[in-house]
Amino acid sequence: MSKNYPHIVVPPPGPKGQAVIDRDRASTATCYLKEYPLVVARGQGAMIEDVDGNRYLDFMAGIAVASTGHSHPRVVAAIKDAADRFLHICGGDFYYEPMAELAERLARLAPGSEPKRVFLSNSGTEAVEGALKLARHSTRRSAIIAFEGSFHGRTYGALSLTASKNTQRAGMGPFLPEVYHAPYGDIDYLEHKLLTRRLDGRDVACVVVEPIQGEGGYVVPPAAFLPALRALCDRNGILLVMDEVQSGIGRTGLMFACQHDGVVPDITIVAKGLASGMPLGAFIARADAMKWQPGAHGSTFGGNPVCCAAALATLDLVEGGLMANAARVGATLLGALRTIAGRRSVVAEVRGRGLMVGLDLKDPALVKRVVLGAFQRGVLLLGAGKSTIRFAPPLLIDDEDVRIATTVVDELLGD
Repeated sequence: MSKNYPHIVVPPPGPKGQAVIDRDRASTATCYLKEYPLVVARGQGAMIEDVDGNRYLDFMAGIAVASTGHSHPRVVAAIKDAADRFLHICGGDFYYEPMAELAERLARLAPGSEPKRVFLSNSGTEAVEGALKLARHSTRRSAIIAFEGSFHGRTYGALSLTASKNTQRAGMGPFLPEVYHAPYGDIDYLEHKLLTRRLDGRDVACVVVEPIQGEGGYVVPPAAFLPALRALCDRNGILLVMDEVQSGIGRTGLMFACQHDGVVPDITIVAKGLASGMPLGAFIARADAMKWQPGAHGSTFGGNPVCCAAALATLDLVEGGLMANAARVGATLLGALRTIAGRRSVVAEVRGRGLMVGLDLKDPALVKRVVLGAFQRGVLLLGAGKSTIRFAPPLLIDDEDVRIATTVVDELLGD
């Protein structure tokens, strides 16, 4: 099928784009990290168009957020319908059906057959914060274990767990006490060093882990790691918290990435792709772990009715075919990138599941060059970790989209 993208009519940023960039730079916070001068005007499916008329193939989906593509008509219709009814009433204090329906659905979809309860937040970071509070409250323990290379957010509790880039933590201390980090994928270190020399397992409230590290470089752990981590938590009465913010909601070809390893967490955290771009996160906990009383945690905007409507439409689409498409097209993407790796000596490794795939390069300096070069040719990518190009497109891409994106990357690596 012929695509109307990529199509570059003026080298970006064009004059209209530059005008917006100048206004932005004069007024917005200096902490915003702008990857490249993309100034978006509209999006449709896997296509983004900038204000100067350039059209791009989107292989980053707003950092794995636009799971159903940009402005999917069914999601937009659900948003409009909900907005026509009412925009807000605090779900922490009152009732409305979309919130109840979404909680029911997430409790059903989350790994494990036991009863669950759901708290809705505005973001993944807030969901992480809530999960930490719940773990400490439920266990009456204080210590928390996270992993090197992890990313869990930038508020203080979540940032205390985050260990992917020192830029995110520089000048921000002190952090949450009783947080310990272990090498990702190394169960021996956890069991025979950390829990032998520094910590008693009876003092640990939870272990927080990404089933595939996102910002850390799209790292897939060894096959035995997550099951062994589950067993270690069981032996010590520790809650296992699975951060599926980037990997969940069908991105890896299953609803949750931990399902590839048959692991059932005690608490599952979701956000990003949950509502196709509307601000919504959640943590889903075993009902017997959610012991806190009314008022112990809350959110004014979390579970906003318009966001809930977007999430329900998103889940319909993900369950209705996009998750299966992520598995099928993801296999095509992995195969294409492995073919590139076989002929481009600069590639160190290709790894991932579904449409969460990393192309790791031997020279970290090449990542920004490839990402910027792809942007200039009309393909939107992002880096991750120190030396990885991440591929996290909308779940509706097809084989032709894969061919376009990988051909651009192959040519850039050849250059």
